Amino acid sequence: MMWKIKYGRMLPQRKSLPHDIPFWVKSGAEYFITICCKERGRNQLCRDSVFELITESLAFRQARGDLWVHLLVLMPDHLHVIMSFNPRVGMKRSISQWKRYVSTNSDVVWQRDFFDHRLRQDESYIEKAHYVRMNPVRAGLIDQPGNWKFIWENRS
Repeated sequence: MMWKIKYGRMLPQRKSLPHDIPFWVKSGAEYFITICCKERGRNQLCRDSVFELITESLAFRQARGDLWVHLLVLMPDHLHVIMSFNPRVGMKRSISQWKRYVSTNSDVVWQRDFFDHRLRQDESYIEKAHYVRMNPVRAGLIDQPGNWKFIWENRS
């Protein structure tokens, strides 16, 4: 564990995740991404205007060829998305530019980083997508996953 001195005390230093796509990962690999808002517990995302901004900005980046969104579910203070990235643009650059755009054009305040996990062959897209769709049900926001309006599915 890394440590740093802050306020005269030794404090653990948060690891910086690389978010690089390894050269050996084939193009089009799917990633499960979680991005959290800075103030947890406050609804920053589940508003029609924010949902429209998020989906339109992702659709723009998708049309440009930077990334491909397979499934997106907004929760009040975080989002889950399964997506693929253009290796020339990269995951970190794609997400950081997109987060900056959203925060500049709305009142969403993101946490500094994000969580990513590459879906490997032994992991099923269907299982992860079910987990993502069930998130609003588990949170008690709806009773059926089909009733959630802050979802964008784009898998062909």
